[in-house]
Amino acid sequence: MHHIDVQVLNAALAWAEEHPVWLCTVLRTFGSSPRPPGAMMVIRSDGRYCGSLSGGCVEESFIARIGDDIFSLPSQIVRYGDGGFEPDQALPCGGALDILVEKLMPGKASLGYLRQMMSALTGPHSVVKALTIPEPCRSLLPGGYLSRTHTQVQGANIVLTLCAPPRVVIAGLSSVALYCANFAQALGFETLVCEHREDVLLNLADQLDDSVKLIKQFPASYLEREGCHSGTAILSLTHDPRIDDLTMMEAVNLPAFYIGAMGSQNNSLRRKERLVRIGELNPEEINRIHAPIGMDIGSKTPAEIALSIMADVVSHKNGLMGSPQDKEGAS
Repeated sequence: MHHIDVQVLNAALAWAEEHPVWLCTVLRTFGSSPRPPGAMMVIRSDGRYCGSLSGGCVEESFIARIGDDIFSLPSQIVRYGDGGFEPDQALPCGGALDILVEKLMPGKASLGYLRQMMSALTGPHSVVKALTIPEPCRSLLPGGYLSRTHTQVQGANIVLTLCAPPRVVIAGLSSVALYCANFAQALGFETLVCEHREDVLLNLADQLDDSVKLIKQFPASYLEREGCHSGTAILSLTHDPRIDDLTMMEAVNLPAFYIGAMGSQNNSLRRKERLVRIGELNPEEINRIHAPIGMDIGSKTPAEIALSIMADVVSHKNGLMGSPQDKEGAS
């Protein structure tokens, strides 16, 4: 699936040329909520909308209030549940959510504002957005990459840090790589697969999810030319030293938060020896490589191995980090 908040901003940009739009962002959730802080939805006065705030629990009520022009200020906070508006359907576990509602009038100012936010959701940098209720946004400044959108609410002052989704770059197609790519896409990662081998492309490429970006290039060449941002995991999953070794040699020069190559303990040791001998990698660079890759869950099948890999990637993305040398992973 395409990152849903990019879809929201694309719709807002299309509509804000001629229509007022209400840009709605989940600020805080209490208890259980189907959508996390930072989730967005855009609505027109005629009821057209894109995105979701709660997975269907509050949208109908919200759209009706937009039509009644209840949300007429440049910005305001609206609560559903816990003393606020009643949701259409009860939020899970009696949860509640606070929503920032911004009314954007049609024209160049709103389009420029939306484009700046779009740049954060599609690029390697975040955008820090600050406003004071009920005024419009007062500051929209670039910041460093973060792994997720952050929200801060102190009284009437709101600061949101918007950023692109994390990325997975998979070097080479294999049965494990197919599962990893499709798992990564379902988990919300921007997912890229680099594959240059014509016979592999012919047999495996059509099994990728439509939203996975297929790059028909040698993986190491792609990484050397394009690099990556710090929210990237680089996975080499072919068992082919010509691909895996060169991918690792390029990956250790990049700010990726996770680098890993598939192989047994013995094969991984031999790869590291080659990387030191031929690639002249130093101990710090070698220690960045997860090999064997993934969590040790006793995985045997391609799907189980991919699950162990993506579980480890998510663990590191979420800050539950450990040295690659402290564990045994997938074969």
